[in-house]
Amino acid sequence: MSNKEVKAALKSARDAIRNKEYKEALKHCKAVLKQEKNNYNAWVFIGLAAAELEQPDQAKGAYKKAIDLEPNQLLAWQGLANLYEKSNQTDVKGDLADVYQKLLELYESGDKQKWCDVCNKLVELYHQEKKYLEVAETWQKLIQMKQEEGAEKAELHQLWKKMIQLLKDSTQNQDNKTEQSLLTAFEHAVNSADTVPGEDHQNLYKDFIQCLSKFPHETARLEKACNDMMALYPTVSYPLEVLCLHFLQSGAVSEEALHCFSRLLEMDASSGPGIIGFGIKCLQEKKYKEAVKSLTEGLQKTSQCPAAWHYLAEAQMKIHKHRDAVLSCNQALEALGTPEGPSLRWKNLILQLKAEALIKISDADAAEEAIKALEQIADANSDPVVLAIRGQAYLNKGLMDQASKISQELLLSHPDLAESYGLEGFIHYSQKNYQQAERSFLNAIERKAETAEYHQYLGLTYWFMSDETKKDKGKALTQFLKAAKLDSYLGSVFCYLGNYYRDIAGDKSRARGCYKKAFELDEADEESGTAAVGLSVELGDMDTALSILNEVTEKASPGTAKWAWLHRGLYYLRTGQPSQAVADLQAALRADPKDANCWESLGEAYLSRGSYSTALKSFRKASELNPALVYSIYRAAAVEQILGKYENAIATYQQILNTTEDYVPALKGLGECYLMLAKSAIENYLDRKAVDYIEQALEFFTRATKHRPDVCCLWKLLGDACTSMHVISPTKVNVQVLGSLLGKNAGKQMLKKSELLRLGGRCYGRALKLMSLPSIWCDLGINYYRQAEHLTAVGTDMNEISELLDKSLQCLKKAVRLDSKNHLYWNALGVVASCSAIGNYALAQHSFIKSVQAEQTNVVAWTNLGVLYLTTGNIEQAHEAFKIAQSLEPSYLLCWIGQALIAETVGSYDTMDLFRHTTELSMHDEGAKGYAHWVCSTLQDKSNRNTELYLYNIVEMNAIPAAQVVLSKYTERNPDDASAFTMLGYLNEYLHLKRQATNAYERAALLLKNSEDTEKYNIAMQNYGRCLCALGQCDKAIEVYTSIPLTEFDGIVGIALAYFKKGLLQESIKAYEKALSVAESEQDKAHILTALAIIEYKQNKVDAAKALLFKCSLKEPSMESLKALCTLGLVKQDATLATAALKELLKHEKGDDNIYERCLIASAVYALQGRNVGVQREVSKAIHSNPDNPALWSLLSRLVPLYAPQKAKGGAVAGGIAQALDVNYGKEVLLNIAVNQLAAGCHMLEDEKNNPLKNIQKAIHLCPDNPAAWAVLMAACHAENTVGCLNSAQPKQRDLEMTLLSTVSAKTGENNLPRNYVQNLEDWCLCQAISSLEEAGKLSEAEALCNKGLKSCPEHPDFFLLLRQVQCKQLLQSRKELPDTILEELRKTVMASSASVAAWQWLAKVYQSQRMMVGAEMCYRKSLQLASQQGSWNGMLSSLLSLAMLALEICMANVSNEHWPSLVQEATTEALKLSSCPLAALLQALLQYNRKMGARKQRHVQHCSLAFLGVSVARWYLLQHLYAKDDYELIDVLIENAKANGDVRALELNEKLSASA
Repeated sequence: MSNKEVKAALKSARDAIRNKEYKEALKHCKAVLKQEKNNYNAWVFIGLAAAELEQPDQAKGAYKKAIDLEPNQLLAWQGLANLYEKSNQTDVKGDLADVYQKLLELYESGDKQKWCDVCNKLVELYHQEKKYLEVAETWQKLIQMKQEEGAEKAELHQLWKKMIQLLKDSTQNQDNKTEQSLLTAFEHAVNSADTVPGEDHQNLYKDFIQCLSKFPHETARLEKACNDMMALYPTVSYPLEVLCLHFLQSGAVSEEALHCFSRLLEMDASSGPGIIGFGIKCLQEKKYKEAVKSLTEGLQKTSQCPAAWHYLAEAQMKIHKHRDAVLSCNQALEALGTPEGPSLRWKNLILQLKAEALIKISDADAAEEAIKALEQIADANSDPVVLAIRGQAYLNKGLMDQASKISQELLLSHPDLAESYGLEGFIHYSQKNYQQAERSFLNAIERKAETAEYHQYLGLTYWFMSDETKKDKGKALTQFLKAAKLDSYLGSVFCYLGNYYRDIAGDKSRARGCYKKAFELDEADEESGTAAVGLSVELGDMDTALSILNEVTEKASPGTAKWAWLHRGLYYLRTGQPSQAVADLQAALRADPKDANCWESLGEAYLSRGSYSTALKSFRKASELNPALVYSIYRAAAVEQILGKYENAIATYQQILNTTEDYVPALKGLGECYLMLAKSAIENYLDRKAVDYIEQALEFFTRATKHRPDVCCLWKLLGDACTSMHVISPTKVNVQVLGSLLGKNAGKQMLKKSELLRLGGRCYGRALKLMSLPSIWCDLGINYYRQAEHLTAVGTDMNEISELLDKSLQCLKKAVRLDSKNHLYWNALGVVASCSAIGNYALAQHSFIKSVQAEQTNVVAWTNLGVLYLTTGNIEQAHEAFKIAQSLEPSYLLCWIGQALIAETVGSYDTMDLFRHTTELSMHDEGAKGYAHWVCSTLQDKSNRNTELYLYNIVEMNAIPAAQVVLSKYTERNPDDASAFTMLGYLNEYLHLKRQATNAYERAALLLKNSEDTEKYNIAMQNYGRCLCALGQCDKAIEVYTSIPLTEFDGIVGIALAYFKKGLLQESIKAYEKALSVAESEQDKAHILTALAIIEYKQNKVDAAKALLFKCSLKEPSMESLKALCTLGLVKQDATLATAALKELLKHEKGDDNIYERCLIASAVYALQGRNVGVQREVSKAIHSNPDNPALWSLLSRLVPLYAPQKAKGGAVAGGIAQALDVNYGKEVLLNIAVNQLAAGCHMLEDEKNNPLKNIQKAIHLCPDNPAAWAVLMAACHAENTVGCLNSAQPKQRDLEMTLLSTVSAKTGENNLPRNYVQNLEDWCLCQAISSLEEAGKLSEAEALCNKGLKSCPEHPDFFLLLRQVQCKQLLQSRKELPDTILEELRKTVMASSASVAAWQWLAKVYQSQRMMVGAEMCYRKSLQLASQQGSWNGMLSSLLSLAMLALEICMANVSNEHWPSLVQEATTEALKLSSCPLAALLQALLQYNRKMGARKQRHVQHCSLAFLGVSVARWYLLQHLYAKDDYELIDVLIENAKANGDVRALELNEKLSASA
């Protein structure tokens, strides 16, 4: 190729590149190179094209080849530069720098602009690579180029600023040359600025100074720059702050530095460096607290100054804030970072100071930390002072050997160093080698006398040295004073000075000053603070003490300063400020929760505040923490006593006495508790318990007086205990008293009431000898009054009574004279003056009025004044007094009794209501007897039964039991009140409490036996005889009646009834005939004739009885005679007579008075007539009219299972209603409920809580003597076992048959029951037991029971039938065919019991087992016929279902006979008419299943499965059908239902069917 062609090819290549056809360009270039291998342009074009085609390696090679060919040509270098610039590879940046350098050479003599551009690029590249020296040199070349070109000052200024920006990013890593370049750039930039002064120039100067501050060796330039800037900008504080920080870091605080600090503070008072400088100045002037304050404030603003932190730590050490100093040193080290050069010196200083501070803290952990700090000091082993500090650290840590080793080395190497001897002294002092320690500290002081610590420890050495120095502590005082003078912040020295002045010199005032000073210096010094507070209190300066405590507590954080909180809490407790005391003591406990004494003090504070429960917890906590604190246990018992928890208090007091028998406060507390229990028992009329409590109280009080006979209150309490017995009947008061109390040596003596009251008087007298108090004079006066009251009740000589009353008056007058403002004394004087034996009503009135004047809200005095007015006949004034008392305290009982007595006096209708109200408020003799009197009076008036007054006062207010309760308490307290016992007997009779009524009447008769009022005695004896007769004690009743003359109707009738019950019919007839002759009213005569008719019936003279009863009915018919006539018809099964009598009875007797008896008789008549539905309807109708009558509901629940068993569930509900209306029907009703539930087929699987078994168990718990209940229990157990068998469960009630059978026999023997009833019940139970044993498979036991029954009743068909059933079961179990002879024998047995539905059903089952299906059908039909004739619903339903099941069995065997399917349909249809029986529905469904009627069968089976125990059977067949239809959706639903109900059988079938499917 010619040269021309080469040029053409290169031109084509250039055009291709211009057109971005780089591959084409490569072709042209390659063509050129084939011709000319060293063609420069071709290689350049190849490089350019390859670069654009992203082939950097080829492009690089091409450019380098071109450069090799022509090194000074620009094109290749420019192309290579462009290639490197586009590359992202980091390894090409070095090559790029070389390329830029070459370009600079090539451009230097030519294009200056391009030179500058390349220069900029090269600087940027160096800057990215952090080659700051190259950046500086290159940029300086650029500036030099600009200067040579004559650039303007502004442009050069910007270039210098740009250089600053490039170099100042990482001043820490720059070398000295780069650093100098940066500083030169700053200087040029500062000097070349246009606007001076100006904001930009000012900021530039700040940056310059900031940069200089980073170079420690440029201090001169820094100071010059700061001064220059201050000259230009005198109001700007920045250069001054930097200069101050520079002086701080230099460590040499010169006058110039102090002058800078002052100037800075003048310029900016809030400047951190300025405040720090002021703090350093204070430190130099020994104003340590001001120094700490200023340095702390300054460091809050300038925290990154290690030197300032060091100065702060130094100042804190001076005032002995060692922990604060450690924290400051840590901050200094943190601010210091990684020290180099001068900073290393600061680090060593800070670490040494930190170690010294840690050593002063004086604990092992701090010592360990000090050792670690010392290890960080460079060349620590060469510094003897540091070694001495290390020795002290070892000493504090307990490493005595290491400390001793350092001490010895220092003494050898530095014998003139004070620290060497100081360390030796510390070691000897810690080992209590005081003689050696003295020498060492003296040597140390000789070398360094200004060290206060050496003087302090020398003083301590003298303080503890020997006996002589202990006596004369003058040397110690001298050293302590020197130490205090040298270091006025050394608090421990002032503490020992306080000890000296307090314990040695006896100067409490000066000692208090020293302690206060010590505490001010070290607020953590509890000893000094406690001593200062204690001495202030001793000196009477409470303000100072409180100010110290307030100051500590205000600064204290939670859980600290326990001593201050404790002392202030005790101060508040002493000064009667319990709430503040509680708060402070709680704070003390937060600091130390296990301080028992603090808990005890807190308990006292709570007690003073009235927080008794919390106080109790505090005292208990104190005693738990320290069981030896007897006082805490005692106070806990005392608080329990205050809270009324007397039993707990007694136990706690006894706990004290178990360890300390003679602890008098516990003995006193025990006595007080028993006394309070006795008073409570007296209030509740528990007199015998009260006597026991008083006996124990006297014992403990007596024991207390043995140890402390000089304590007045113990004798007073003894008197109180004796006097409190005044209300109790003398017959009950027999109290054993320790002989020492009676002046005898040992043993105990029994005292009667009069002796006990006299003993109380003597005890009050002993108390008065010890302390003549008005309260005790009052108590003594009341005691004399109670003695007189008792003697009056027992009928003693009046002279003695008068003498006692006179003494009582004198004592009470004495009490009034001593304290005339006490209302209690006046009131007591009034009571004594108003008693009948004195009768000084004027004095009494005056006393009561004075009592009211002394205490305006004095309800007792107003009431007593009312009683006084009532006694003297001033009704209106009495009413007003009582009215005021009621308004003052509406719950005060006695004023209400007063109003009731006034109402009784004036004949008010409110009398009974008022007396009732008194019994509701509380128990009192007058209120109780008054209310009982009015209740009995109201009950005796038979004409008022339907009045509103009677219904409210007696019925609604439940008056009879209420009166009986309060009267029972009254008679306990007053056993000699005959009228009260008569009323009590009367009320007990109304409540059917026959035995209690008998006892009351007997007591009344006994009390009236020797009285002059024979009429009352005779009435009491008649009452007694009547109750004995009601109890069945006829012999005793006859004896009582015959012991008195019987002339009146009631007495004659009473003995007649007693004769009748005894069986003395002739005597009874005579008595009744005598009563008939004295009877006045026709009604009484009719009653007697009715009684005579009953006696005639007893003698089997039925006609005579009828005649007498008809005779009663001739004139005005008597209801009792009509009832008797009706009952006679019922007993004799004479439906005509019974119906006629009932009709007549219903005609005459209307209303709700005797609705129960009337309903019972009517039901019995309907039952006799065979009208079973009428029986239930009659009772239901009566209930409809009287839904609140529990007796009717109970009757309904009893009759339903007998006459309407299909409604047995309703019968159970009726029983529940009866029990809800009146719990007293529980015994009878629970039995009826259980029977109804058994009839309804209820069982435990249906309801675990409400089922026959549970209810009959409750009935037996209520009335265990009822044999019928035990019989029903036997039936319930049998039913539960049967249900268990049906559900494949194990029977729970096993082997109970014989036990229950013997229980029924025992209970029938204990109760006086009719013979026929007993025989029928026992026969039924025997049959039930046999059936249960047979079902349980115990055939031999069952057969033995049958034989036993046949022995007692050989002709009893039921036993014979059961025997055959048991015997036949054994044959049937063998699965052999029965011979005809046996079958005939069985048929004859059933024929003997031909009226038994169950017998025919059993025979049918036998025939069925022998495959005699027609015979079985005939037997079931016979049983159905019998059940229908007897009206037995259960019998009809069971016969129909059995008949259907028989027919279904034949159908399932696929016997082709239409008779059997129709029989199933017929029997189940009839059964469903009787009841919605699920079993009947199931049998119909199974019949359809057998006929394979799909949809209908499914529907039937679903229906029957809803409510039947045999739901598993329905589920089983339904599952088969659903699988036959492939109805898997319903199968899933059915299986879920089976799982929910635990139907294992259905689940197993499902597994088999699903496997086969």
